[in-house]
Order: sequence, then C-alpha cells, then structure tokens
Amino acid sequence: MEKYIQAFIDVTQNVFKELLHTIVEAQRPYFSDQASYPNWDISGVIGITGEAFGAFVISMKKSLAIKLTQTLTGKAHDDLDDEVVDSVGEIINIIAGNVKHDFEQEFRLVISLPTVVAGDNHTIQWLYENAHIICIPFKAFYDDIFYLAVAIDVSDAAADV
Repeated sequence: MEKYIQAFIDVTQNVFKELLHTIVEAQRPYFSDQASYPNWDISGVIGITGEAFGAFVISMKKSLAIKLTQTLTGKAHDDLDDEVVDSVGEIINIIAGNVKHDFEQEFRLVISLPTVVAGDNHTIQWLYENAHIICIPFKAFYDDIFYLAVAIDVSDAAADV
C-alpha cells in the first residue's frame, strides 16, 4: 500500500511543480471515512474503472483554487468562476492520467472525465458505503492546504474483468 500512496504523492508534487510552478509538501496520509471527510469549497473528481475501481478527488478552499488558477492562466480571479472550476478539473485530470500511466504494468485502468463540485460544505459521495478513503494532505504556498483523496478497490473489479 505504501508504494501506491507514494506514487500519488510523487505525481501530485510533479504536476504542481511542472504545471503550476509551485512546490507542494505532502503531509502524513491517513484513512478517512465518508462521514469524516473534510468540507471544502471545491473538489475535482475522477472515477476509475478496469482492474480496479474507485475515485481520485482533489479538494481545496476557494482561495487556493483561485491562486492556482491565477498561476496557471496569469489572470486575476475573484470567485469560483468557470475558469477556476475548469482549472481544478484539469489539475485532477492530469494527476489521474499520470497515476494511470504509472500503474499501467500492474493494473489496466480507465479514467472518467473530471467532474467538479463547488460550494461551501459540499459532499463527496463515494462509490460504495464502506470505502477506505486515503487522504493525503498537501501544503501549498506556505499555509494553504488541499487534499488528494483516493478510494480504490482492486479485489471486486479485477474479478469482473
């Protein structure tokens, strides 16, 4: 399990460094359940199927989403406008695509198009009730925190392929 978590950390750090010219620092990962998953202002969600199924989610506060979009586009933003929403979707899409590439020798995976959920205290509904959600907090811009959450089930999906 540790090598899989490290792959998500490495990919996320590389995407932020290469795409956003921003260094992010991974904090200690932990397991969460649906009830205790923190509330955020915006989340980008990618579903996965194939020899594993589940989802990857990046969640953050509005202020960080705006900073990242301004870094990405060079334009000022004041709110969660269409460009900010698109940026969050693109970030999770690139992370998921790189993780998929890293896991190609172990699993055949298909990733969905990104979905972005915005709004104060929105809820992420995970694919199954007892999902084991691995939350990886990251620190960006010295004091902003975002989460990359991963819930993957390999056993049932692999049996169906």
